[in-house]
Amino acid sequence: MTHETRESWLNAVALGMAPLFEALDAPLPSRVRVAIGFTSAGARGKAIGECWDNRLSADGHFEIFIRPDLAHAPDAMPTQIAAILALGLGLVGPMRATTPGDVFLATIAPILADVGPLPVPVSTRRGSRPRPRSRKPGCSNARARRAAIL
Repeated sequence: MTHETRESWLNAVALGMAPLFEALDAPLPSRVRVAIGFTSAGARGKAIGECWDNRLSADGHFEIFIRPDLAHAPDAMPTQIAAILALGLGLVGPMRATTPGDVFLATIAPILADVGPLPVPVSTRRGSRPRPRSRKPGCSNARARRAAIL
């Protein structure tokens, strides 16, 4: 199976892990969404992932955010990213710095094989999207962008 976006891949991994959480008597809520996005501390924060309560979502979903700079890193391993979703499934080490243990690696391998490869981002550089520029004196970039859109 191939996914076009990292978000669809992450949500497929979470769905595949649902029976594992069920076995721990910690079933995943029916409305969970996993996305690439900065945690509440923003780009300067150190958290690699964060879960937001469903009362904070307009459509009642629990929202799990995985840091974009981690999820889009060229050397990101699918196991490392999946591990952010799964503390109770065999991660080892202190809560602030867990890593996948042997139990997790064995448990996640068939799920990752079923979900397929982690999509590669189009660009990992910040601001790589072309922006319209104005050569007229006194014309701001904002005005040039509006003109380009119209």
